Amino acid sequence: MEKRRLAPLYGVVVAIVWGLSFLSIKVTVAAVPPMTLAAARFVVACAVLPVAALIAGEPLRIRLRDVPPLVLGGVLGVTIYFYCENNGILLLSASESSILIGTIPVVSVLAERIALGTRLSARVYAGALLSFTGVALIVAQPSSGGPGGASPLRGYLYMAGAVAAWVAYTFATRGVSLRYGRLAVTFWQSLFGLAGCLPFALVESPAWRAPGAVVVLNVLYLGVVCSAAGYWLYIATVDELGVGRASVFINLIPVVAVIAAFFLLGDRLGWLQLVGGTVTLAGVYLATT
Repeated sequence: MEKRRLAPLYGVVVAIVWGLSFLSIKVTVAAVPPMTLAAARFVVACAVLPVAALIAGEPLRIRLRDVPPLVLGGVLGVTIYFYCENNGILLLSASESSILIGTIPVVSVLAERIALGTRLSARVYAGALLSFTGVALIVAQPSSGGPGGASPLRGYLYMAGAVAAWVAYTFATRGVSLRYGRLAVTFWQSLFGLAGCLPFALVESPAWRAPGAVVVLNVLYLGVVCSAAGYWLYIATVDELGVGRASVFINLIPVVAVIAAFFLLGDRLGWLQLVGGTVTLAGVYLATT
């Protein structure tokens, strides 16, 4: 009962932590290649999680039969998700990226309808339509593009891939997370996801440079707070509230990111993007409440 009461608090903390991560990634990916950054943050996470498990007295042992779903969760939620998200943020603003990721709750609800046969109300379908209309408005007024004037269209496609990967990860994780402690699930998925990131990072090795203090601090934030603590809290939220209700807290991520990016990075959305972002969040709220 106590865990269920704490679950909403976990969800809010995750939203704040992950909302700020868009700014951290945007700053760091300008100096560190996308998959090198992904690998670095999960090296940190995989170093921190066993210590946390030891302090908590939680074993990290898993049964052989559960390795495949944990590998799948790691590949979907770490390797593929961060391949798409980091490359997308490189090409878009932190604000745009966060709004697009904010459609995850709607996509999750629709995925539950398809995969589990969950009945949806007219309100949910209306919210989904409104949300996707908002995304269309955002794409209709693209940003100036990424490094070298790269087309923002690629960025939008990357973020769509990140949304799909995260929804698939959530479903892949739900069953196995009920059989083990949350730290164990987070550790093994992080480890398997890291293994998937390493080949991509090695391809980027010609662009490696000695990191500065800002890069190191951001990698530590992403690894310790966003990956190790954030994934643990999100799994805890999913366990207590279910996929659909846990995804509602992702609604707050773009709100945190847009406000923080405005004050800290000087992000300015165009008027059509502002309208689109508002319509998107309104649709997500309508579909998930």
